[in-house]
Amino acid sequence: MGNQEFMRKAIEMSIKSIDNGGGPFGAVIVKDGEIIAAASNSVTIDNDPTAHAEVNAIRMACKKLGTFDLSGCEIYASCEPCPMCLASIYWARIDKLYYANTKADADKIGFSDNFIYEEFAKPESQRSIKTTTMLRNEAIKAFEKWENKEDKTEY
Repeated sequence: MGNQEFMRKAIEMSIKSIDNGGGPFGAVIVKDGEIIAAASNSVTIDNDPTAHAEVNAIRMACKKLGTFDLSGCEIYASCEPCPMCLASIYWARIDKLYYANTKADADKIGFSDNFIYEEFAKPESQRSIKTTTMLRNEAIKAFEKWENKEDKTEY
């Protein structure tokens, strides 16, 4: 299979997602020329706002490979990833991202990420989610314990 076939599988997953009651998004993760995970959006099916196709595929791939580090993998997404999914792709250390539909295409059908980008650009005090820092002096103890732990698995 080549790049176009992998992307066609992601697109196929996006179409199946609609038929199954999910959003129109699909994703495939490939390692060494083999599909190791294929998933679709299941936000409304699972009542989980984080169940985007890319995140579902990352979870599936990590479970299959027994690791949180997907270095050496590529992801094929039927649409340009939202901020959460793009961040997840970075956290998973995926080497390459391919996508088909753009965020402008998604915006046209009611899936807009613009408000998130706008919120990120604002100072905390001006964001729509009110944010308060509290009990930092107590919480910092966990960070100090982590910093001093000699046998930690870093990520």
